[in-house]
Amino acid sequence: MPELPEVETIRRGLLKYILNKKMVGVEVSCEKSWIGPLDFAAKVTELRRFGKALVIDFDNKKSLMIHLRMTGQMIWQGEERYAAGHPSENFTAELPNKQTRVILKFENGILFFNDQRKFGFIKVLDTEKVEEEPFIASLAKEPWQMTADELYEIVKRHKNSPIKAVILDQKNVAGLGNIYADESLYYAKVHPKTKAGKLSKREVRMILEGARKVMTASIESGGSTMATYVKADGTKGDYLEKFAEVFRREGKKCGRCGAEIVKIRVAGRGTHICPKCQKEK
Repeated sequence: MPELPEVETIRRGLLKYILNKKMVGVEVSCEKSWIGPLDFAAKVTELRRFGKALVIDFDNKKSLMIHLRMTGQMIWQGEERYAAGHPSENFTAELPNKQTRVILKFENGILFFNDQRKFGFIKVLDTEKVEEEPFIASLAKEPWQMTADELYEIVKRHKNSPIKAVILDQKNVAGLGNIYADESLYYAKVHPKTKAGKLSKREVRMILEGARKVMTASIESGGSTMATYVKADGTKGDYLEKFAEVFRREGKKCGRCGAEIVKIRVAGRGTHICPKCQKEK
């Protein structure tokens, strides 16, 4: 599943290809991939992001909410070809193919929604009710939107849970996924297994500061370079190569103390830490 920086990278990339362009038709080959009426023809007025969901607004007061899930792809084919999402031969292969679930036809090209596992979806919503959609309405604030005091109150409500589990919950902090949770906790020198109730206000403030810092750096670099998500033009971001301190760096030296980065499991997720910098309380 893409994390917030990857979806934001996709949003920014697709802006220049479909903003103010008219969509003239829809073809659906997988019923579960499209939710809503098919008689859809209107001009794109805005592309927004809510957590990890992409929303395309149209001038007919309708919107498309798109969630790529694990293997979703958005592939634009016009005078040029641009791809976003789970990378595969689809980025250069002839389309549509057996993984094509929805075809959005524009007056100047085609936007293909491919999804190998069929977990992703596109849902038609009334634009004025987008923020009432249960998936979106349940989202908490993003790191840039909340204060350290707000996060501290959230942490106190989940005092018996590991701090990593708390910040991964989208109902607590929107958009913070596994990569950036690890990086934020490393930044704050907090062990991910530490019970949330044991954290000081200063430690919580540092976690939030770390989340903002690492996610901003990732967006500016085009997202992570994991083999699962790429930018809207089909190229990979370089966050992990340039900025990651612990994620996917097991066996390498900590940039602060020189200790070896290790991989453990926390909240059912692979987790990367410096055992010297991040002591469990």
